Formats: sequence, C-alpha cells, structure tokens
Amino acid sequence: MRICILFIVVTLTIPLRAQLGDAIDKPGVIQSSLVPKELIPPAPALSPKEALKTFKVAAGYHLELVASEPLIEDPVAIQFGPDGRCWVVEFRGYMLDFEATAEDLPTGRIVVLSERDENGLYHKSTVFVDNIVLPRALQLVSDGILVGAPPYLKFWRDSKGTGKADTSTTIADDYGIQVDPKRPELSNPERAPNSLLWALDNWIYSCAYTKRFKYVHGEWLTDQTTFRGQWGLSQDNFGHLFHNSNSDQLRADVIPSLYLGRNPNYARAQGTNVLVAENQFTWPARVTPGTNRAYKPETMRDGKLKEFTAACAPWIYRANDLPAEFYGNAFVCEPSANLIKRNIVSYPNGSIASKEAYHEMEFIASLDERFRPVNLTTGPDGGLYIVDFYRGLIEDQISLTSYLRHQAEDRDLLKNPHLGRIYRVVPDNQKPKPFPRLDLETTSQLIADLADSNSWKSETAQRLLVEKGDLTVVPALRHEALYNPSASGRLHALCVLDGLNSTDIKTLSSSLHDPEAYVRTAAIRMSESFLRGAHKSEILPRLIELNKDTSNEVQLQLILTLGEVKDLSTDLICVKIAEENPKNVYINDALFSGIYERELPLLKILLVDQSLKDHSLESQKIITGLAKGITNSRNKQSVADLLTLTSSLDEFYIQAIIDGIAASTEVTPAKQLSLIKDSPELVYLTDHGTPETKRSIARINKSLVWPGKRGATFTAPPPALTKEEQIRFETGRTLFAGICSACHQLHGRGLEGLAPALADSEWINGIAARPVRVIINGAHGPIRVAGRSYNLDMPPLGVLSDDQIACILTYVRRAWGNTGTPVTQTFVAQIRKEIADRKEPWTQPELLKVKK
Repeated sequence: MRICILFIVVTLTIPLRAQLGDAIDKPGVIQSSLVPKELIPPAPALSPKEALKTFKVAAGYHLELVASEPLIEDPVAIQFGPDGRCWVVEFRGYMLDFEATAEDLPTGRIVVLSERDENGLYHKSTVFVDNIVLPRALQLVSDGILVGAPPYLKFWRDSKGTGKADTSTTIADDYGIQVDPKRPELSNPERAPNSLLWALDNWIYSCAYTKRFKYVHGEWLTDQTTFRGQWGLSQDNFGHLFHNSNSDQLRADVIPSLYLGRNPNYARAQGTNVLVAENQFTWPARVTPGTNRAYKPETMRDGKLKEFTAACAPWIYRANDLPAEFYGNAFVCEPSANLIKRNIVSYPNGSIASKEAYHEMEFIASLDERFRPVNLTTGPDGGLYIVDFYRGLIEDQISLTSYLRHQAEDRDLLKNPHLGRIYRVVPDNQKPKPFPRLDLETTSQLIADLADSNSWKSETAQRLLVEKGDLTVVPALRHEALYNPSASGRLHALCVLDGLNSTDIKTLSSSLHDPEAYVRTAAIRMSESFLRGAHKSEILPRLIELNKDTSNEVQLQLILTLGEVKDLSTDLICVKIAEENPKNVYINDALFSGIYERELPLLKILLVDQSLKDHSLESQKIITGLAKGITNSRNKQSVADLLTLTSSLDEFYIQAIIDGIAASTEVTPAKQLSLIKDSPELVYLTDHGTPETKRSIARINKSLVWPGKRGATFTAPPPALTKEEQIRFETGRTLFAGICSACHQLHGRGLEGLAPALADSEWINGIAARPVRVIINGAHGPIRVAGRSYNLDMPPLGVLSDDQIACILTYVRRAWGNTGTPVTQTFVAQIRKEIADRKEPWTQPELLKVKK
C-alpha cells in the first residue's frame, strides 16, 4: 500500500523528551511518524525458525541458520578458523537501556562455536575471552587472537591448553576511546576502530584506525596507514581495501595510502577513499518507522527508508559456493532497514565503480524489524555468512532522537536483548558442504590450497604458511608462482614468498608477465625491495618493459613502484606512461606521489622535451600539477625559478604554470610566501598576460609577495602562542584526536563523504564565534568550505565544557598552517550564555550573520 503525505495528519506527535540526537534538527522540525500507527506491524522477538520465514531473498536462494542464542549473544563479527570453528565477537553491553548505562561494564566476550553438524549448524559454544568492554574486532593470528576493545588492541593466547585465554599482550592502547555513558560525547561506539583484516600484503589493517600491524617471528610490528571507513573492511584480488560510512555505502582505496604519503607537496592527492557506489537508494521489504530520523520526509519513500543511513560491513565475495556472476560482487549491510544490498563491481579507467544488481529490490530483505545484519564474511565452504545482531534498537544514545525513543518505548524494541544469529546464503536445492580442516594439513596441502577459488581457503592457507615461517617450502612456492594454472595460486604463492621475505628476481621477472593483471600488479609491488638494493639494474629494465601494458591497474602500480627509484630518467618514463594513458583516472596522482624534491628539475626537462610540444590536455595537467607541487613546497628559490621559466615559454605553457601556482594549497592569500626579491616575470604577466592568465594572477599576486612589491598587502604571521595558550593548544590536540579526528582526520583535511577539511577552512580561520556555535549546537548543510559545497550534518557537542571547546578550537585554529587566534574559556562561556535558548543546529546563512 502506498503511504502518502496525507497520512501525516493521523500520526502521533512525539512528546518533548530531549535526546542527544535531537539537536541536529532544523528549527521547527516536528518529530512525527510518517507511517500511520495502524500500518506498523508489531516487532516481537522471533525464534530463529520464525525469523527464517520473514526473509525475502533473490530468486534461487534462501538463508539457513548456522548459530543462534543461547550459543551466541549480540554478535557483531565472526571469523572462521582453519579447524572450522567459528569465532564470535559479542557486543553484550551495547544499548541495554536508553541511557546506555551498561556500555562501560566488562560484559563483552569472544566465544568459539564448534561441533558443526551435517546441516551446517553449530551445537557448542565456549568462552575464550570474557570480561572485556564492548569488543568489536578480532583476527586469528598464530596461536592466539587479536581483539579490539577500545582503548586496547590485545593479543590473547591460551598458553595452558584449557580452551580459554589466560595471557594477553597489549599491542596498542589507542584503539579508540572506552565508552563512558555519562559522557557520550567522548566516544561513539558506532565510530570506534573495528574490522581487523589480514590483507594480501600480510599486514593487518583496521577500519577507522590509522595503524597497521604485522606478526613476524613472534614479534609485533606497527606502521602508519590512513584512516578508512566506519564499520567493515574487505579486499579484492588486487588488494584494494573496501570500506564505507553510514550514509555512503561503498568506497575503496584505488591507490594504497602508503604511496600517497610519500610526497608532502601533494598532500591532497586523490586515490584513497574513492567513491565506488554513487547510488545510495535502499529498497526495504517493510515499512521502517524505527529508523532514527524517519520523521523527515526526505529520508523516506512510501514509509520505507529511502537511502542508506547505517551502511556497514562491505564485503567483496570471492568464492565458488554462489554462481560465477557473484564473484567480486560487493555486499553491503543496512541494519536499520533490515536488508543486504548486492552491488556488481567494475574497474573502469583505473578506478572502481559499481551498480545495483537488482532493480528496486534487494538481494536480502526481511519483514522482521529485529533483523540487524552488521557483518558479512566468506566461510570455509565458500558460502556467504551473515552476522545478525538481532535487536529492536541499534542506535546509540549519542545519536538517538526523541522520535526513535518513542518508537522503541511504544513497541518494546528494547525488550529481549542478548539474542543473535548467524546465517548462510544458500542456493536452492544445495546441501551443506563439509568444512576443510586446514589445521590438519601438511605444508604441501596448504600450498595446494593457495589456488582455491574460495578466498577464505586461499587466504587462510597464505596466513598459515607465513606464520609457520618454514623456508623449506620456498622452492615449491616459486614453482607455484610461475606454473600454477590458477591465477589465485600464482598470486598467493607470491604473497607467501613476500611474507617469508623470500621473493627473488627470477620469479618476479617472470610474474611481471603473468597473464592475469592482479598477479602482475602484485609482482610489480614486490619488486620494490630490489629497487633499493644491488639488484636494481636487474629488475628495473624488467619493470620498464611493462610501460605498454594494456591494464590500467598495471600502469598505475608501475608508476607507483617506479617512484621508488627516485631518479629523473625513470621519472621521465613515468611521465610518458601518464601521457599515453590519459583516461586512467588516478595516474597523475600516482606520478606526483613519487617525485618528491624533483618536481622542478623534471619540469625543466619536460619543457624542452619535444613530446610535450603537442599542447595536449594531458601535457597541460602534468605541467600544472608539477607547478602546483613546486609552489606547495614553499621553497622560495624554487618558486622564483618556476616563475623565471615563463619568460621563454608560449602562452600554453605559461597558462599551465600559472594555473598550477594559483592552485597551490600551501601558498595562498592566508599563507603568503615572501620571495627573496622581485619577480619581473610575474610583473610582466600582470600587465601583459592574456585575460585568462590575468585572472589566475589576480590570486597569485595576493599569495606571492616580495619586499617593495607594488600594491602588495602583506599578511602578518600570527603572534606566537603564550605559555598558557600553548598548554591549551596541546590539550586541544589530545581532545581533537579522541573526539573529532574520526571524521575530520588527524591531518585536518577531512574525509570525502564524511566531513570537510579544517585546514585552510575559512570557518576555522575566521570569526571564532562561528565554530563555537557549531560545536555547541551542531551544523546542518548545505555549507561551503574552502570553495567546495558539502551537504552534511555535524552533531552537536555542547556537552563539552567551555574549557574543552576552547582547547579544541585553539588547536584547530593554529594546526596545519591555520592562522586563527586562540580561543579562551571565557569567550566560549559568553557565547554559550548568548545562545542558551537555542537547540537547533546552525545553517550557513545564520552563521554568516555572526560578525564577532
């Protein structure tokens, strides 16, 4: 039945009972249900047998139960061990009442399911780790497990063979912030680190966290990586990491973040956090009045959630239990709408894209409001497994609206916690398959498993072989890397060799010409260790031979790897590759990432290179990009030399260079660069350049100055912080890392699809009273930041004290090159008093009216 706007008149208006989630609404919003009460079905807790009857699954498939309460309670993540047992993370303390009073209690557990029968159902549950606070991530490693339970990431082991962990080693103590129900603003359990993943490169990555880990000979190594996603992490055959955020169902890292961090002159290079799924529409099977903002017409369609609001657990399915057309598909959970979406992934022009597999329907949708899919994985049998949190209410108190609280109270959605299910997606008429026992296999059998089309089996075999550290298998692995008929077998043999530090020139040289692109890209990446040693002269020519490879992924990885050579002759080869592959979306980002401190000499060579005389768009992009990087370096002599080059160039190249200087993010009117002496070239172009050039120079003339420059307005550097202000700055740094960095990032450049940049933001550097208001009441988009438009909401953080707000703003107004004045506690208190009666978030027009 179609639900239209006329039904609003018969809905119940929420009585005033303020919740933290209310503060993000615009003024005048009435939190009334858009679904008539008589059309809302009851939401009792169903038995697993009853729940199975509520699923609407794409034709040809159904769900089968794998485990349920009482064996498991509140599951949020699982992993299958090599022995077929299933390890389960139990989130038992989460939102047991509206005030989340139990969230800081040590009630979380890791349990192990065993005794799986011929129907695929587990019959025994054993507690391996208990008495931990809101655990949210696990990864099997060697003879133990990594467990993430903020603020700790610990390695737990059973040293006595009792079946229960008795020792733990803290690997990190900054794995999120432990929840405090009395101060929910300090830690949102929906945004803490999670989803540990052993990747193809043998590093363990985590969602929503900036470190990665590796276990080598019983020791833990730690390295930096970029922040990615909100909940859930997976990979494809190229090793691309996939992630998402609640309203943005699928993103991926096309370029590994370690490359983009090589050149600080291109701090905003693209290639990570790439939008994969543009379509955010959802198609629930039932009305969804129990979503947090279902009272807003723009969020609903016929009484059902219109777009993702709790997207999580993106999973790239790479196995053989489902038909071949499912291989490489991305499945995404939407627990608030009780569904799982299937996306068909493609790789156009060196990027990643996707489309919905079905028209206006989902792969899996339930009529049961308590079906809450929060994680997915591939099992030992190649099946797709679903983790069902099975709760009536899943919104945390920090976001909970009065509307949703009323819904939960009215329909008893808080009743019956501590349930939970694990399901398997099954093709019709297929019987459960036995699980392989990799724990009992010899090394030869594990090597054979590397070729399996089931990613669980090949990746588990890879992990086990790396952990064993048995170097006697190296000859066999080298043979498999070259001659295994399966691309998976060749890829994972290379990955094991890499994990054993046993790659060699001969094997890699042959693998560089493997018929499968993802094997070639892996071989290119693994060649980097030889580029830094005595074998450079052997491997470099083999790499350069790939400059005509037709794969976009291979060309991208080739440029990334050749950037490790760090010499101009190789840089020129990379430029040629970039020029000849103009449709490869991120190829220039890859090029610029590897030329640190060689931008100017490379540009000089290119300007006399005949190949750049064609005035092509790609040539222009490369020259403009080089000029931008040179300017971003803030090296006065280099920038002066760059301007000098324009005196002998034609208009095409002059414009390209001027555009690059004008595009600098590090030399701006707010961050002027004062040259040692005047620039006659800039003066000349100011008076005699083309109209297009003059438009760019108008900006440049405010950014580049020198002593005695005609008409120049000099921006004075901000005064040094006093001792008291410096203390406030350092305190703000700590608070920012714990409260704000998950969205705005530690580097202050924000995260596409989640939060705008604070670095170079006019809102941060400008009138201090504006960001104070935003922190207290929140903000509602659209809003324009640093020339870009965002339609995002920022939650209010008015529960922070005046001193905490002052410290955070003092930090962000001076970090990352920002030049704003420090903020005092007294100033924040004054503004809080002025706006004491305001409850709604601020909009851009309102903030612009604030002048002091």
